Amino acid sequence: VYRLMMQLGGILLSLSGWVLSCLTTYLPQWKNLNLELNELEIWTMGLWQACVVQEEGGMQCKDFDSFLALPPELRISRILMFFSNGLGLLGLLFSGFGLDCLKIGERQQELKKRLLLFGGMLFWISGITAIVPVSWVAHSTVQEFWDESIPDIVPRWDFGEALFVGWLAGFCLILGGSLLNCTICSTEVHPSSVHYAVAELQDQCQHL
Repeated sequence: VYRLMMQLGGILLSLSGWVLSCLTTYLPQWKNLNLELNELEIWTMGLWQACVVQEEGGMQCKDFDSFLALPPELRISRILMFFSNGLGLLGLLFSGFGLDCLKIGERQQELKKRLLLFGGMLFWISGITAIVPVSWVAHSTVQEFWDESIPDIVPRWDFGEALFVGWLAGFCLILGGSLLNCTICSTEVHPSSVHYAVAELQDQCQHL
């Protein structure tokens, strides 16, 4: 029961991390810019578009015209977030088939362990590829914020909400994958597998 609870906890954490990773990819709040001249407007920038939030007019967004015209951190972040989302989806598929509560492949316990291990490793890589881009954007934002060569009059970009969602997504994926891999070390014999083993033994005795 303890092993099954760890597996379900790992899957739920990994699923939450994957959903948050997908959400981070499309959120336009990777960077926020608050203009002192007009405090009623807040500019935001994501991987796909820049938006302006007005108190009266709501949010208006404009997609970026060219991928190559983006800053390097946003270009690489797009690619890494796609990798994170894809690897997280593969991790869910592989580890899902390796769960003990799934009846498919009950006789092939070694195969289920390998699927669970592979799924957990995919979650690790997915978590890392989610943490790297948001950390990179955060680092470049801090550098620009404290850059003394930029005049004080020029507005500075600040951390957006999407960065914190991305960090949470990465940690959930890594923790979920770790829980799944920890369950592989514990050995637990299931009643169903014992039932199959007894049935096979009885068949062999009858043939003798």
